[in-house]
Amino acid sequence: MNIHIIGGGNLGASVATGIAKFSSNHSITVTRRNTSKIKHLEELGIILSTDNCHNIQEADIVILTIKPYQVDLVLAEILPAITNKIVASAVSGLSIESLQSKIGDTNQAIRIMPNIAAQFGESATCISFQEKNALQGRKLVTLFQDLGTAPIIDEKLMDAATVLAASGTAFALRYIRASMQAGIEIGFDWQTALAISAQTVKGAAEMLMEEQVHPEQLIDRVTTPQGCTIAGLNEMEMHGFSASLIRGIKTSLKQIKG
Repeated sequence: MNIHIIGGGNLGASVATGIAKFSSNHSITVTRRNTSKIKHLEELGIILSTDNCHNIQEADIVILTIKPYQVDLVLAEILPAITNKIVASAVSGLSIESLQSKIGDTNQAIRIMPNIAAQFGESATCISFQEKNALQGRKLVTLFQDLGTAPIIDEKLMDAATVLAASGTAFALRYIRASMQAGIEIGFDWQTALAISAQTVKGAAEMLMEEQVHPEQLIDRVTTPQGCTIAGLNEMEMHGFSASLIRGIKTSLKQIKG
């Protein structure tokens, strides 16, 4: 397919990189006002342009990775040049109904919410679409499954998906940072502490993905009576480890909803 990504910021560049690396036989164009910051994408065969309409007539899928305030300006620019295109929006707060009304009935609106781990083939990309656009929606699912996981969700959960999957990347990284800092306190240099902490989180996630069980079942495997693990877990919970994370996620969602 020909894939046209408008918005070459962190997310757009990550999606483009992931498609180029992990999904076969696609032509990718990325547009951005200043392409000098993403010149490295050309090494992957990605076409860069400062013109949002560059070759857009040939696109099968147009992906919007732009800010909400840019939507109307960008659509006014590209709509005269597109018809019968899948328009996949990663714009926070822009509903399918609103996007569809803006792009007209000749194009198909899909909502997506990938995260920046797409460049490593490890994104959790939530996808939502109307039943009338199920065929086009499935094409997006197939594409983003190459970049990680791509669950189909009810659109009413898309804001929550933004927090859990996109903001969640920062939350997970903050845990790793804290674990690294603790590692330094107990004797490691920061590079070794970071390597151990990051790999431990990766390993825990891999176990969950492979075994498809509740986290507590795996926690039970590494906690022994009167052991150091259960003592550490209990101490963290006494200081609000789980509760503070839950509050943080719910606060982020409130921020999105205004």
